Amino acid sequence: MKKMLFSISMLICAFSLHAQMKEGKVLYERTISFQPRQNMNPDAAANMPRSRTDRFELSFAKNQSIWEILPDLESNDENAGGGGGGMRFMRFGGADDVTYFNFETGKRVDQRELASKTYIVEDSIRKLSWKLSGETKTVLTHTARKATAQRIGTRFIMGMENGQMKRQEVADTTNITAWFTTEIPVPAGPEFGGQLPGLILELEMNNGRMVYKAVEISPKVTASNIKEPKGGKKMTAEEFTKERDKVMEEMRRNMPAGGRRRMMAGGNQ
Repeated sequence: MKKMLFSISMLICAFSLHAQMKEGKVLYERTISFQPRQNMNPDAAANMPRSRTDRFELSFAKNQSIWEILPDLESNDENAGGGGGGMRFMRFGGADDVTYFNFETGKRVDQRELASKTYIVEDSIRKLSWKLSGETKTVLTHTARKATAQRIGTRFIMGMENGQMKRQEVADTTNITAWFTTEIPVPAGPEFGGQLPGLILELEMNNGRMVYKAVEISPKVTASNIKEPKGGKKMTAEEFTKERDKVMEEMRRNMPAGGRRRMMAGGNQ
């Protein structure tokens, strides 16, 4: 109990000492590492990209933030085959996808593009049970502290049943490591906005299979641009999940067998 009180006191002190930067802009790079699946064709595995890197921009001010994807970095994909015939991976989502957080009200709003339609998905900020560590490191001149959590849910995998490829829902536990700094006392960052007492500078999921890293921080931001997205059909998170699963199932059915095996989904948040 004494250790917990000491930890909370240290965080409060950090907030009071570094409360100056409450608005700004951060450039992140996200790297997803791909692994060949079991029983995958050797030629396909040899030509499979080993990773994909995407860039995102986070703007925050007035207890709000907005997360947006930036233009593609396809040139940074690492292809094991080294040639132009490498396997391409589909990323589901649109260039106009954004995620908005209001930390004061605990509200999250996603603008999502799906099958040429735009949806506005409203939800509350759903917090994980984080364990704060005393371990620290320096990220972009800021002292960052380690926090870990698990996200328990489900995911879909492709499998064979009676000679037919089918999507199967399986249990999925994601291990998460975040490095956040209270020197920028805004609970923003990739994936898990509104959950830690400071800006997330690095985030690692599933033992490095997905990694976000802040590569640039600027105090300059246009605060008026940080606002809740409006254009699109409004849905709850549960309704959008059902709609997305239905669209993906239709795409799977209409795709040639070889394309089904290559299909790999990626996303924003």
